[in-house]
Amino acid sequence: MTQSTYKAGFIALIGPPNAGKSTFLNAVLGEKIAIVSPKPQTTRTSITGIRTTAEEQIVFLDTPGIHAARGKLNRFLVDAAWGAVQEANGVVLFLDGSKYAGNAKALERDLRPMAAKLGTLGVPMAVALNKVDQIKPKERLLGLLADCAALWPGVELVPVSARTGEGLETLLKIIREFLPLSPPLFPEDQLSTASVRFLASEIIREKLFLGLEQELPYNVAVEIESWEELPEQNMTMISATIYTSKNSHKGMIVGRQGQNLKKVGQLARQEIKGLLGGKVHLELWVKVREGWTEDGQFMISLGLGS
Repeated sequence: MTQSTYKAGFIALIGPPNAGKSTFLNAVLGEKIAIVSPKPQTTRTSITGIRTTAEEQIVFLDTPGIHAARGKLNRFLVDAAWGAVQEANGVVLFLDGSKYAGNAKALERDLRPMAAKLGTLGVPMAVALNKVDQIKPKERLLGLLADCAALWPGVELVPVSARTGEGLETLLKIIREFLPLSPPLFPEDQLSTASVRFLASEIIREKLFLGLEQELPYNVAVEIESWEELPEQNMTMISATIYTSKNSHKGMIVGRQGQNLKKVGQLARQEIKGLLGGKVHLELWVKVREGWTEDGQFMISLGLGS
């Protein structure tokens, strides 16, 4: 493929929380760069993932889920999502098809405000109806396609399953049409603009969500306090602080005799070890910072919403 036909650009992945944007991003990159959890609203920054082929380079912006913004933290997240759309050459709106199939009222309720705003942006768009592998019987998908066509007339609707890979090649072909002619924007072997420190903090946060499941409160954050590389020992020394807003939450995270925190640390260390390709010593601390989700300066210091 010649440089004159090469395409490159930015594609924003947006949608309600837990629609599968991060699962899709990890699937098309072939590497895990975005945290995946059954809990909604786990993505908090516009994570950039880069897919490079012989024909194009797609720079994906995986955004926080767009939802009713109550509280400063949630407003930060929603503003970050819409901010990513402003930078993009195209937008893919991800919807949980299993949630809305056969439930036109919920689709209308949740997405009518978003549909109106997207219509004013003037950015090419596709709608990915995700989790179609969970829609049974399949006739329910036809009704969902009709409901979405009414909300977004003329927009490409693509049934996909980010988990199984169904429909992803079709979606990627549509995305290519959104890209301008351009040489690659990043080196071909670069998968993300996120730093390894950021990815390490996200791994710790993911293990918190997965390990403590529904018991874990949403308002936790992770900050890498120190990072020291010891080349002679092929070792990276990492110290990270987990912030929560209540003493009761701290006890929940630490667990009886520290067992919960120990388990999170072990799982995170193993994955960070794979990320860095060397030995890792990981220390975790838990601190209570009351009201941090309303402290704008603190959230900026953590990189939230960026």
